[in-house]
Amino acid sequence: MILRILSIEKTIFNGPVEQVELPGTCGRFVILEGHAPLISTLENGEIVYQKDGQKVRVAITGGLAEVRENRISVCIN
Repeated sequence: MILRILSIEKTIFNGPVEQVELPGTCGRFVILEGHAPLISTLENGEIVYQKDGQKVRVAITGGLAEVRENRISVCIN
């Protein structure tokens, strides 16, 4: 899967990941390979993604996520 995390100022991350956990407005959720397409608003919390077996945390204050064909695009505040 490919994850892109974008802010207004810059690209925070763009690369392959094994899984992504997002703070959705209706609760946290995990994206794994083959996940169904979705669009979700995000709330204050952390994006946690796993790359090469290591977990990386990115604090956010909200945003929007789109999942489609093993590509996750996250626009954050």
